[in-house]
Amino acid sequence: MATPEEGTGKDLGTETGPAAAAEPTSGTTPGTGPGSTSGGTQLTEPGRKMHRSLGLMTALGAILVLGGLVGLVYTGVATLTSMILFGWLLLIGGLVGLVQALQMRGSNFFWLGVVVAALNIAAGVVVIRHPDGTAEALTMFAALLFLTGGVFRLVGSVVVRGPQFGLTLVQGAFGLLIGVLILAEWPGSSLYVIGCFFSLALLFDGLGLIAMGIAGRRIVSLVSGVEDSEAPKPPESPTA
Repeated sequence: MATPEEGTGKDLGTETGPAAAAEPTSGTTPGTGPGSTSGGTQLTEPGRKMHRSLGLMTALGAILVLGGLVGLVYTGVATLTSMILFGWLLLIGGLVGLVQALQMRGSNFFWLGVVVAALNIAAGVVVIRHPDGTAEALTMFAALLFLTGGVFRLVGSVVVRGPQFGLTLVQGAFGLLIGVLILAEWPGSSLYVIGCFFSLALLFDGLGLIAMGIAGRRIVSLVSGVEDSEAPKPPESPTA
């Protein structure tokens, strides 16, 4: 008499039933689509747009950092470049202000707007035509600002003696020292002071954009992961 095992005609080691049917046949893993991140989190459409925007911000920060490093190496070129950019900004701002003033004809601020726009245009033309002289004047102005700021901080820290006495004293002495060093080599210092400040501004702005972009992308990925975990799961179909 044949036993049930002999009558099946199948290998006993072969797994049949719903468990075998539930195994995935493709080689893809969940969470690896075009909208997923490296951690396997599926991003929504707004999340993908924000991810791309933050990536562009990081790329812009890297460009600014590169420009700042190049400017620190070639400070003379950075000084002339910053002066020319400053002149064009004054010129364009003056033209825009003049157009706005003409649009406000008949108002009480018409002549004031015309005068301010004319001064900006004239200053822009002078800066573009004489970038070296403008750099010397701005360097002198910066040195005087450092000197006056340092003296006021030193006197204020000694007179007031507040909780930040030591920090204010160091800041005042540092500003006074920078002002003295700039004035001691003026006008030769105008070839690198403005360019150095401009390059440092680019460098720190770029580093800030890179930090914001990387942190923002991580936050978007974490938020998308939380949303995926809190999303209601579809009910499981009953198995036979």
